Amino acid sequence: MTTYSADATSRRPGLAGQLLALLVLLAIPVGVGFLGSALTSEQIDGWYAQADVAPWNPPNWVFGPVWTVLYLMMGLAAWLVWRERTSPGRSRALGLFAVQLVLNGLWTPIFFGAYPLWGSAALWLAFAVIVAMIAAVVATILAFRRVRGLASMLLLPYLAWILYASTLNLSIAVMN
Repeated sequence: MTTYSADATSRRPGLAGQLLALLVLLAIPVGVGFLGSALTSEQIDGWYAQADVAPWNPPNWVFGPVWTVLYLMMGLAAWLVWRERTSPGRSRALGLFAVQLVLNGLWTPIFFGAYPLWGSAALWLAFAVIVAMIAAVVATILAFRRVRGLASMLLLPYLAWILYASTLNLSIAVMN
């Protein structure tokens, strides 16, 4: 008879379970980004190509690679927190992660997709969403830090990028 010092719920899954969870947690944010991009790609060549943008706006080709790396880092961070099965803050941290990811997923269709329908109101609504996303990401970073420090550090470039993106959103809303 085998005896365990910890109950079965506190043990980490085996290697196959760990890898599967990693793949799922990487795929979720990447999928959110891909879906947003797929739903709005024609708007980037449409109204956005004609929009007045900030002088610090990067070329369009920069966004895809940057977001891909950020989404992968987000997924890795979530996986590191997910692995801490006995941490009392794990569920809250992952819940906050889900909230910020939903806000992330909403921003793209509001900013790009709703503009042809709502005009500048869509840009201002997108700005409100990105401000809420910033708050949610800060809360997620703090919650991740309580569970796994490295996970919180992996989200810092994401926070920096969305702070930068918020300045782009604001400038486009003001100028258009």
